[in-house]
Amino acid sequence: MVPALPSRAQASPAIRSRWQSRRLLGWLLPLVLVVCTALTGCSGVAQPPRSVLLQALELQIQLTQGAIAEALALEAGGTPEVSRVRVSEQESVRIGDAKGLRVLGQFDWRLAGDPIRVDSPFELYLQCGVRGESWRLARPRGLAADGAAGDDANVQAWITDPLPLKG
Repeated sequence: MVPALPSRAQASPAIRSRWQSRRLLGWLLPLVLVVCTALTGCSGVAQPPRSVLLQALELQIQLTQGAIAEALALEAGGTPEVSRVRVSEQESVRIGDAKGLRVLGQFDWRLAGDPIRVDSPFELYLQCGVRGESWRLARPRGLAADGAAGDDANVQAWITDPLPLKG
């Protein structure tokens, strides 16, 4: 014969406490999952792969290096070496008429032929391709008048460059 289980009223305080904990966990766990899902759903754009961040940082260094070399009438150096990307912040932004992503963090890099590795902060603006298969580096260009929004409205203008496809 199997002994009868005590009812909740007859149960010891330890057993009642476990029942209350399970009941609380039964309500709390689904609530936490819903909140987490809602928060990640609001971001709109997922974090780009590490390879995209490395390519975007390389391209940004090359473009900056090229602009400086052109201004000083010098020859631009080779391809920089980028490593150890650490993202600290990410947010969805509007880049022109499309969704974009602002990514902040730290990265290690060095110029071609330079033995010194530098740890630097970065701020990248990225735009995902229409089909989600490619990325573009976006750079703010300044304010441009937006005739559709009225004569006094200014919007951020952007220059976008496709990231090189690496096979």
